[in-house]
Amino acid sequence: MTRTLAAVALVSLAAFSSAADDKVNVKVEDADPPKELGDAVRGVLDKKAMTVSDAKGQPICTVWVAKSLDSKATPEQAKAGLKYTQVEESTVVGVVRFPAEWRDYRKQKIKAGVYTMRLAVQPMDGDHMGTAPYSEFCLLCPAAEDKKPELLDVEELYKLSTKSTTTKHPAIMLLFPNKAPPEAPAVEAKPKDHWVLNYRIPAKAGSENAVLGFSLVVIGQTMAE
Repeated sequence: MTRTLAAVALVSLAAFSSAADDKVNVKVEDADPPKELGDAVRGVLDKKAMTVSDAKGQPICTVWVAKSLDSKATPEQAKAGLKYTQVEESTVVGVVRFPAEWRDYRKQKIKAGVYTMRLAVQPMDGDHMGTAPYSEFCLLCPAAEDKKPELLDVEELYKLSTKSTTTKHPAIMLLFPNKAPPEAPAVEAKPKDHWVLNYRIPAKAGSENAVLGFSLVVIGQTMAE
């Protein structure tokens, strides 16, 4: 009976992985960051574009990431894997282009266009309890409104990100933990119909070089109402 259950589990896992591979893929190519961005923001970005597409080959989004990030971690902490919270909140970690209307993690409509991605941590209050499995996000800000990469006051960041939506809530892309990022960008299936784009960004931990792994949700929404 144990062997039978194990075999079923393996088959189910294989089917799930196959479905994920059929659902989403990523293509990496050299491409300048979007012209819609301010020159200062363009200057902090790498020129590798990661385009995520669905099973029909239709692009979902294209992501450009920061060339490097500063962290608050010590070299010893970095050896265990950098965490999102070891980077200053509101840091520009990348930009994203949506070729068509997209729904964010809160099911909000995000218009086609270019948005900066700034790191944020979900407020620990009653309004947000149980709405997401993790508390770290990228907040999306309209490229036309976010021309400089300097850090923002958190309240200013929230206000700026609401300009990306038709609601009073910021536009969000959920982040899963990623302590062991792959050498090359890849997509991965997660539970509850979530698909993430896995990648790494070079970072500094004191005087030491490190990397921060990202798992950016490109498909998947909260189950909360």
